[in-house]
Amino acid sequence: MMDIREFSIRKNFLLPLGLVLILSVALLVLCIIQQQPTAKIIILSAVLVPVTILFIESSLRRVILEEEALVVRKLFRQKRLVYTDITSVDTVLVRRRAFLSISTEPDFVILSNSYADFATLLDKLLGKVPQSTISTETRQMASNPPTKSGDIFSAWLAAGLLLLILYVQLGAEF
Repeated sequence: MMDIREFSIRKNFLLPLGLVLILSVALLVLCIIQQQPTAKIIILSAVLVPVTILFIESSLRRVILEEEALVVRKLFRQKRLVYTDITSVDTVLVRRRAFLSISTEPDFVILSNSYADFATLLDKLLGKVPQSTISTETRQMASNPPTKSGDIFSAWLAAGLLLLILYVQLGAEF
């Protein structure tokens, strides 16, 4: 029986980010309908581009632990690292953010703790790679993986601010 596990970016981040995207589009449409200054529309459009890319990229990002390899799927690209080819698994911690660097001779991937069920992802992955490739820092981090919520808080804050801006914008119409 093949034991394949798939991990995606946390839904509790994607939800407020999607809301930010929807509210940004609504605000842009409202600005166009209200014939707001062109500069305001251009600035809002410029902000909308990275938000849209971030949402699409985050929604489509997947880590798949296959029987023989780690597969990382992103927008328009995919990397596959065979476990036996992995030469190092290292960790970098920045506050509550963890970055896992997985290397082979020709390639590497970096995973962060933005994935749902990161502790399970880490545990399953470390059980499949050659044990000699896992750094001491990675083993220590795996015993108590950090969780982060700053990005979720920031996304909800942005959604709240956009709601407030929409309310003020609509209030000017009534």
